[in-house]
Amino acid sequence: MGSASAGLVSIFSNGYRSLSAPVSSWRTLASSSLYKHYKRNSKSAVFSCLSSSKIELSCLSSKVDVAQTTTTSVNGYFSYHKYDRLLPCPSENGPPRVEHLVVSEGGPVLEYICKSLDLPPLFVADLIHFGAVYYALVCPQPPPSATPEQIRIFKEVTAPSVLSKRTSIKGKTVREAQKTFRITHVEQFVEAGTYLRVHVHPKRFPRCYEIDWKSRIIAVTDSYVVLDKPAGTSVGGTSDNIEESCATFASRALGFSTPLKTTHQIDNCTEGCVVLARTKEYCSIFHGKIREKKVKKLYLALTAAPVPIGIITHYMRPINVAPRLVSEDFIKGWYLCKLEVMECKEVPWPDPVIQQKYCIEDSEWPSKDRAYECKINLLTGRTHQVRAQLAACGAPIVGDSMYMPAAIAEMANPGLNPFGKYKKYTTESDKEMAVTKWFARFGKEPKVAIGLQACQISWDDG
Repeated sequence: MGSASAGLVSIFSNGYRSLSAPVSSWRTLASSSLYKHYKRNSKSAVFSCLSSSKIELSCLSSKVDVAQTTTTSVNGYFSYHKYDRLLPCPSENGPPRVEHLVVSEGGPVLEYICKSLDLPPLFVADLIHFGAVYYALVCPQPPPSATPEQIRIFKEVTAPSVLSKRTSIKGKTVREAQKTFRITHVEQFVEAGTYLRVHVHPKRFPRCYEIDWKSRIIAVTDSYVVLDKPAGTSVGGTSDNIEESCATFASRALGFSTPLKTTHQIDNCTEGCVVLARTKEYCSIFHGKIREKKVKKLYLALTAAPVPIGIITHYMRPINVAPRLVSEDFIKGWYLCKLEVMECKEVPWPDPVIQQKYCIEDSEWPSKDRAYECKINLLTGRTHQVRAQLAACGAPIVGDSMYMPAAIAEMANPGLNPFGKYKKYTTESDKEMAVTKWFARFGKEPKVAIGLQACQISWDDG
């Protein structure tokens, strides 16, 4: 392989109370230390996150969801010591570092990565444990940004004369051999020519170690677990971190040997009801219920301005990039977004203590005397849908540092939003420029919590 054979080759650069009385026996207070095991024979189910009788999502204060780090162990499952080896943590994150490599000499993957990236074995072992290391038998196509040298190396290691000598890819198409899989063991053997992708700085969720996970369990059956997800955590993990997730920590808290499986998602900065499957079969069943629109989700949103009662409709741009842009007008190919605002009432703005506790960001909203608690029935389930739609209505969610700055900008300069009521562009080139400027008005993803709670989930006409 010439220069490519000298070690490693870098390829690319770097709660709400239930609406029906019978449900009360089916829930536990998320803030209690009690854990109850429920079984139900009927097909219907409704689960709610509870707050005090004052319905205190409005100030995010009634939830006692941050416990001291546990230092004792019960059956080996409940000792959550702070894990701080894989730095930086999210509060200190710089640009992500991802290394793309080609193995020049076969051997154990941990040994190879340590030598090639000059990283200590414990660090690399942690990366593998977190699910931050991937492999493919054949190097994937370089991106358009690849340098001539990177393209040269790719052509060299994927030349037909080279691939024909590798027995591991016989019977596979090149496309099949380029599919990536997680490395699952530090001693996993990687042969010469194998592609490796190493997420050196995975996204971290240190709040996982601060949560009393047993107190967040709402219900357990033979098929599923309902969890009151804390803000600042990921439901099922990310592409570079499957260790620090709700599914992993809830499984340990319950003493399950088989990890729970994700059936649906809510944003990291959102808290509330999520359903985790205990089996692959029920995971498929619940996905089917979602497709058949048998799952109903109610949210409580704390907005900075009042929202009209009734159904709100937008269309979301079909690009998987945050922030999600929505239009009041129909645009071909854009996704339909519908939600129903069932209630909207005035409440106090969260006090400074609550804002500090949940890392709720100011975002410079002009008036902070009062907020508005809205009960929302989610009719379609798009990523960031509630956040994007409410912000487009001029009522962003309190603490939503991504969508609130754009809403403030539109308030100060009506027509800035190229997809709003007062859009000003006249030509397609003007529109493109307006979209670029509008996109730049949004902020960064919230650090921990926003005023949004998935307060109730039900299915099968429950």
